[in-house]
Amino acid sequence: MILAATTNESLAHTSNYLIYSAMAVYLLAFFAHMAEWILGSRSKVARTAAALTADASSAADSGTVKVQVAKKGGGTAVLERPKVVTRSSSGNRDVPDGPGAAGGDAKGDLYGRIAVSFTVLAFLVEFSGVLTRALSVQRAPWGNMYEFNLTFSTVAVGVYVTLLALKKNVRWLGLPLVTSVLLDLGLAVTVLYTASDQLVPALHSYWLWIHVSTAIFCGAVFYVGAVATILYLFRDRYEAKLAEGGKPGNFATSVLERLPAAASLDKFAYRVNAAVFPLWTFTIIAGAIWAGDAWGRYWGWDPKEVWSFITWVAYACYLHARATAGWKGRKAATLALLAFGCWLFNYYGVNIFVNGKHSYAGV
Repeated sequence: MILAATTNESLAHTSNYLIYSAMAVYLLAFFAHMAEWILGSRSKVARTAAALTADASSAADSGTVKVQVAKKGGGTAVLERPKVVTRSSSGNRDVPDGPGAAGGDAKGDLYGRIAVSFTVLAFLVEFSGVLTRALSVQRAPWGNMYEFNLTFSTVAVGVYVTLLALKKNVRWLGLPLVTSVLLDLGLAVTVLYTASDQLVPALHSYWLWIHVSTAIFCGAVFYVGAVATILYLFRDRYEAKLAEGGKPGNFATSVLERLPAAASLDKFAYRVNAAVFPLWTFTIIAGAIWAGDAWGRYWGWDPKEVWSFITWVAYACYLHARATAGWKGRKAATLALLAFGCWLFNYYGVNIFVNGKHSYAGV
């Protein structure tokens, strides 16, 4: 018995060490992403992206863009740039995707690849920390807010890494993701930290693995969709200002012109939210079944249950709005952010500030 307790305590210390190590690697990824964006802002591609976009529109019939570049021996050479294929839907501006955070700069692209490598390494280290925490308590590693935070950030990065592995154009997501993960882990190890302990009897059920794991995964995907939605709002404003003949500021031009087109960001956010919504529906149903086993009732208007349902209604309204012609674009995006705000309050606000049956674990 004493040996088992000592082993569990050792595993708990190892888990803490791994989490702090993951934070250090995430910090390196953050600096590498910053270098990618800074070098991209100085690149020739980034400085001339707006001009190339205008050329692409004027040369749409020919399918090429001609760019004059200076030759070393004097004179100029004409290069043909293939027309950038847009992914805009009907009714949206015909704007190509930006060149990416590196802006076509070779050194910036190198730092971007280094940042991705650090992110993958940090993900593996953090996953090991979560797994070690589970071994130390011999249960699912999400019995309190500290453990939930660790698992949530791990899954969020896992979603990002998976999209990269599937060759999706999502490297633009790296900097905001790594930044928020660092904040999330900082909050976890300082404010929400809870020593390893066993669960209350009500949680000793296989439904813990089913209900809470799906809730964490849904939250991670909703987060990715929310980041894309925020960037869409900025990029859409930028494109609208250009279409009106305005001149955005240098910072906005440098950053926003390298992002995917507003139509691409809007489509990406919609697809990830729509894909995970059925799983969120299952999460609520699984929670009701677990409540029936643990407390003898499927629904009791507990604050957690109520806000889970409010979140479901908010995302259902968003998906319905996206399918309605009058509610596409910025209106639907605002509704998506409100829905994610409901999820965040359900995650933090209800657990920390509202008393209910789901407050048994504390923070």
